[in-house]
Amino acid sequence: MNPQDLRFAVLAADTVLLTLRDGDLYVRVIEVNRPPQYVNTVGLPGGLLSPTETADESAMRHLEVKGHINGKRVYSEQLYTFSGINRDSRGRVVAVAYLALVPWDSLTASEQMSSKETSWKRVSSLKKLAYDHSEILSLGIKRLRSRIVYTTLISKLMPKEFTLTELEKAYEAILGTPLDKRNFRKKILKVGVLKELPIKRSGGRFRPAQLYSFASKKVVEIEVL
Repeated sequence: MNPQDLRFAVLAADTVLLTLRDGDLYVRVIEVNRPPQYVNTVGLPGGLLSPTETADESAMRHLEVKGHINGKRVYSEQLYTFSGINRDSRGRVVAVAYLALVPWDSLTASEQMSSKETSWKRVSSLKKLAYDHSEILSLGIKRLRSRIVYTTLISKLMPKEFTLTELEKAYEAILGTPLDKRNFRKKILKVGVLKELPIKRSGGRFRPAQLYSFASKKVVEIEVL
């Protein structure tokens, strides 16, 4: 084959950015209007790499420019490379996908808001996304569910201070199943990933609840559940 006959794929970066809000898992989506295939639909924040940036840098750039989220507050890790031949009707595009997490209370007021261009959608309410983004989102959720069982990845979705009940509800929201309260509390305290804070949260009809934080900012491998 002659060099002039070669045809290359272009590289893109797409991000599954998740957060926990009011006991539900939400994902950041952007407006996609590319007639005739996609009209008034939504997809994940992403786009093509520029010649001067890495895939990681591109993912964060598109998250900020298109998703309107400051990447400095976001935890991110590579998810998978999607290379389906016809994943983009405009041409041959290979996408490096990322799983990103951010605590809801670390977002600014403008980042929490929704607009025509970008918004937060409850994962359970989403149907078909543009391109193969439904597949990317599905894999991102699957990866998150798997990883929170044997690592402290859930810490990247939690506020700085939380009660054991709030942590339990976060696990249940992600896993989509109820946990045994007594067993959960016994196990999570035994593995030593939490730090008891010298303060309690008061208010309401119940006695003040003990507050905790994660002992390390790093994601560590440990059997949590």
